[in-house]
Amino acid sequence: MTMKESDGQAETPTVQPMLEDDFGFAFGVVFRAYARCIEATVADLPGGLRGYFILAAAVRGEACSQRFIAHRMGMDRTMMTYLLDDMEEAGLVERKPDPADRRSRQIISTDTGEEVYEALHTKVLQIDQVLLSELPEESRAAFRETLYAVARRVTLIEETNPGELGAELTDTKKPARATRRRQARPNI
Repeated sequence: MTMKESDGQAETPTVQPMLEDDFGFAFGVVFRAYARCIEATVADLPGGLRGYFILAAAVRGEACSQRFIAHRMGMDRTMMTYLLDDMEEAGLVERKPDPADRRSRQIISTDTGEEVYEALHTKVLQIDQVLLSELPEESRAAFRETLYAVARRVTLIEETNPGELGAELTDTKKPARATRRRQARPNI
């Protein structure tokens, strides 16, 4: 922290962030601050931050299946099942068979889940405003839209060619997996 003085008046203390011109480092600083604030806000929700995102997807009608949400969140399907059990027990969501595929389960928010989400979402929006308060209002909207566009692009790459994002950016190819074929065994 440094204190600048000009004309005998003390200015507001400023902090010079380490590696301020490094995108990854800056992104990490903002992400960690966001995650700390949000995790504290949603701490009482089953699953914390993951539970909040699942609830948000259910309320918005975007939780088309357990498998889909687990994949998008990078969660093991077994862990997703346990988390959904806890959320269902808390009365936040219900799992119902998908009419298009009875093997699949849709995640549906309950009335209680919608109320809890609305209360938490209001607090999350306040955190967003605080974190983006350094930017003028018109820049905040542009920042959000740009971030959403980058996230959509990354998601598209990962969904269509899993593992290829790093290869596209670093010009390296993921090694091809060798396939092993089993020789037929005689029935004895």
